[in-house]
Amino acid sequence: MILSGKEIEKNMGKNIFIEPYDRSRLNPNSYNLCLHNELLIYENDLIDMKKDNPTRLITIPEEGLILEPGRLYLGRTVEHTRTEKFVPMLEGRSSTGRLGLFIHVTAGFGDIGFSGYWTLEIFCVQPVKIYPNVECCQIYYHDIHGEYDLYSSGKYQNNTGIQASLMYKDFEGKE
Repeated sequence: MILSGKEIEKNMGKNIFIEPYDRSRLNPNSYNLCLHNELLIYENDLIDMKKDNPTRLITIPEEGLILEPGRLYLGRTVEHTRTEKFVPMLEGRSSTGRLGLFIHVTAGFGDIGFSGYWTLEIFCVQPVKIYPNVECCQIYYHDIHGEYDLYSSGKYQNNTGIQASLMYKDFEGKE
């Protein structure tokens, strides 16, 4: 079951942590998160999932940055989130989607116990100008039933910024 906005607020600081938190961004069943002012882009045209692919950091200036189709941009949320009781989920806002801007390609499902900034897999269908600190996506929470283990992967837990894919670590020791 998805938590209502009132239930999210009731759990703030107890079972749900969003820093910084601004009550004005609370929705009926989600909370809007903002785009940080930094993006990572892969330097090579060919991305090899078995390798640590080189990236380059770019800054979104206050006057905006035009994103081009056919390129993956990795961003992150301004907010650091954590929960050990609910399953966090991330979706783009409808206003963002209606601009042809996708905030996550596949990774909208969070693990219970995840603590960190959300890495956003940003893609656009036509050139679009973006700005830092814009409310670009929303987090919502599901309750969980049955016994569970908290997320504890060393790959993405407790991150401090944008993270490129660490899939290459899945291949280590298998060849």
